[in-house]
Amino acid sequence: MTYLTRSVTALACGLIVALGSQAFQPAAAGTLQSAKAIKTAAAPVAALAAVANPILEPQAAGTEKTYHVRTDGGSAAQCNGLANTAYPGSGTGLTCAWKGPMIALPPGGNPRIAGGDTLLVHAGSYMIGLGAPGAEACSSSWPWDCSMAPVPSGPAVDRPTRILGDGYDGVCKAGPQLWGTERTHHVLSLVGTSNAEVSCMEITDRSNCVLSHTGGLACKRTGYPYGQYADSGIMASDSKNVTLSKLNIHGLAGNGILAGRLTDWTVNDVRLAANGWAGWNGDMASDGTGKGSSNAGTMRFSRWLVEYNGCGESYPEKKPVGCWGQSAGGYGDGVGTGDTGGNWIIEDSKFRFNTSDGLDLLYHKLGGTVTLNRVRAVSNAGNQIKVGGIATVSNSVINGNCGYFQGKSFTYNVDNCRAVGDALVFVALKSTDVVAAVNNTLMSEGNVTITASGPSGSVLKLRNNIMVGQPYFLYPSYNSADTYTEGAIRIDESYAIKQDLRNVKCTTPNSMCANAGLLQAKGEQLNPRLTASSPARNTGLTHTADVLVPTTDFISNPRGVEGGYDRGAAEMQQ
Repeated sequence: MTYLTRSVTALACGLIVALGSQAFQPAAAGTLQSAKAIKTAAAPVAALAAVANPILEPQAAGTEKTYHVRTDGGSAAQCNGLANTAYPGSGTGLTCAWKGPMIALPPGGNPRIAGGDTLLVHAGSYMIGLGAPGAEACSSSWPWDCSMAPVPSGPAVDRPTRILGDGYDGVCKAGPQLWGTERTHHVLSLVGTSNAEVSCMEITDRSNCVLSHTGGLACKRTGYPYGQYADSGIMASDSKNVTLSKLNIHGLAGNGILAGRLTDWTVNDVRLAANGWAGWNGDMASDGTGKGSSNAGTMRFSRWLVEYNGCGESYPEKKPVGCWGQSAGGYGDGVGTGDTGGNWIIEDSKFRFNTSDGLDLLYHKLGGTVTLNRVRAVSNAGNQIKVGGIATVSNSVINGNCGYFQGKSFTYNVDNCRAVGDALVFVALKSTDVVAAVNNTLMSEGNVTITASGPSGSVLKLRNNIMVGQPYFLYPSYNSADTYTEGAIRIDESYAIKQDLRNVKCTTPNSMCANAGLLQAKGEQLNPRLTASSPARNTGLTHTADVLVPTTDFISNPRGVEGGYDRGAAEMQQ
């Protein structure tokens, strides 16, 4: 099926998000600019670097410094940043806080903090870009280059450089806001940064514009002033041992995070919402092919919320607007990568209301594994979850309500049920690959519920799943179908419950066609908890030599409390 291939419009996104400092202009309809035409102009950056301070070398263990940023702080000449106190109003070289993060990380120049130091940004709102404190060397001739310098690498894994918001050591209810303006390419840079931590802050801009939007929200790309927008929130590459936590990255014109060539990253409690092109875009290739963007090591994500990407965001209301998809010239993945490897572990996370796929790891084909546990994916306009290579999805609730955007007031042009809306998609790559779905509750209004492809010898293992069909959005006289495979991949299924599915097969061991007895299963609402009369109670597979059956359910309640394991994502509790 051709829907498993990357579309030309998705490739166009790679051209847009990898712009650097050039003055990008959208290509004529039906054309793509060459990679040569969008190479970054180096002269402005070099000019800025000439006025920056010398690089501070990482300090000896135990001598790292903490620098402070406050809205009532001073300039680099007035304050040294080494105290959490306001600038008194006169004097220079004082021990007091800086008034903006760009003073610590000057555009195009060398940081005023050293590797292993801490930059503590106190409560308040801070402009990033042309006109901000610390951006005096920037020019309106190239404001897209007016981004903070990359965070310097920490000396060791246990001595990271830390960029922290006030409240980082608590629940971070009111962290500082960093907002991009005048077309700055990104708000925070982790390019070449290793051994670092970023925590407790909001990253956004103050415009509802979207890069190259075809429905009236296009950002201004010719002639200063450009407006109060930024292309991306965080840009990262060639980066190792980085932790992001307690971040709210929303409303950017392009991507929430543009990142590739990462190793051993940890992402906890991060929200990516209403970014005009994608939440997390992992394609760093200037030609949009995804080549040279591969990640490695362990990529671990917990409590990740990825929603409404492919939409603009109104300011100051923070509501989705102008949601668009690939046929309108957009992109819209919640999470998408170029060709990648690495061991991806995603737990306790949600992917919802994105205008293309929710989680697209289809290009995970350069080694490693994908493990999803306790994931909820709902109402994404394409496929809810796509994974490539060796992969396991367990304890997850997947609602393929792919027609969600139809008729919504904030919808401009979305491809409802793009790629025929199959809810869960596996692509095995080698004859030895095993892909597995265990103890999930799935519902679909796409063509089928689970799709898998792979060569001879590869296996799709399905255990203890509940699958519910809904009217197929594109052909509502039919319900969503059961499981579909292409290639020579073999299905090994047992202990399924299948409800209201087209072309359903209930001949696999210990499987049944029946009402699953879910608390709710209709439209946007899929509650996986079981009713008292559900046939899923105590009838699931408990032990198996070839597939690990989880001992807890989708909210980490223990399984087997009634004597047997339940099927589906939720375990009935006594």
